[in-house]
Amino acid sequence: MAELLCNLWHYEQKNGDMTKPPQSSFRDFIFKNLVIIIFGDFLITLVSCNTKKTAAYASPPGYDFNKPYVYELPEILDEISGVSYYTKDSSIFAIQDEKGWLFKIHLTSPLHVERWKFSSGGDYEDVALVDSNFYVLKSKGVIEKFRFSSGDSLSLQSFAVPQAAKNEFETLFYDSMLHQIILICKNCEEDNKKQVTSWAFDPAKDSFSSTFTIETESIRERLGEDTRFKPSAGAIHPLTGELYVIASVNHALAIFNKDYSVKSIYKINPSLFKQPEGLTFTPNGDLIISNESAEKGSAADILFFKYNKPRQR
Repeated sequence: MAELLCNLWHYEQKNGDMTKPPQSSFRDFIFKNLVIIIFGDFLITLVSCNTKKTAAYASPPGYDFNKPYVYELPEILDEISGVSYYTKDSSIFAIQDEKGWLFKIHLTSPLHVERWKFSSGGDYEDVALVDSNFYVLKSKGVIEKFRFSSGDSLSLQSFAVPQAAKNEFETLFYDSMLHQIILICKNCEEDNKKQVTSWAFDPAKDSFSSTFTIETESIRERLGEDTRFKPSAGAIHPLTGELYVIASVNHALAIFNKDYSVKSIYKINPSLFKQPEGLTFTPNGDLIISNESAEKGSAADILFFKYNKPRQR
């Protein structure tokens, strides 16, 4: 019935007004004998016919952004922000915005979640694990470093970006080629629509070693927007060496080359990527993205995208 109505609708859109008297006996049968039965279904189907015309969202090479495996998270993780994949047991370490808890999420059915307290609280945005040390990013550009020892005891150290400007950060990741932890501004005072500032932290010396800018003007042009690019999470692809950065505000995923120049940009579906705040990879390239609970009553979740290496052309 739905297919019949869609075909009839598209025929009338091309050949005439549906409010005009039907010309064929078939149409006469439809309108005179089934109008009461199909009227409700017709209104619903009319909407679905037009909905099918919406453009599909493109996916990065090797992924299908239309077919994630979705893990719904418990309420304690409604404010999930940063995630980091743990190779040893295929779990995910995570933090959330408000509480100083480190979570370990086992992607089992049902999910199994562990947690440990590392601080009294703060505005936490991202997490990375380097040589058994955890590095947690606070929104104002402070890195908190800690590691667990026997009895779950820990010592916490803090390192602040050496700049007194008004800055906001959400993205932190480890660059294994540079042996540095990279912080990318979301909204820093010195930035504009053409670039975002990034900082490099040397975990061997526990100090910030350098700062650099990432040109983003081409991202704005490709998105057709006159707004800043505001990263909310990022990680380096383990097989290609490319940097993937997701921007919740812009509803976009940007891919950068190894020299941090822009390679490609993808618009993402806001109904699926409700509020993406975390991004990480498995060693074989599977992509994991975490969504905060975007609205009251909706659960936070983890989207798992299997990686299928693209064929060489």
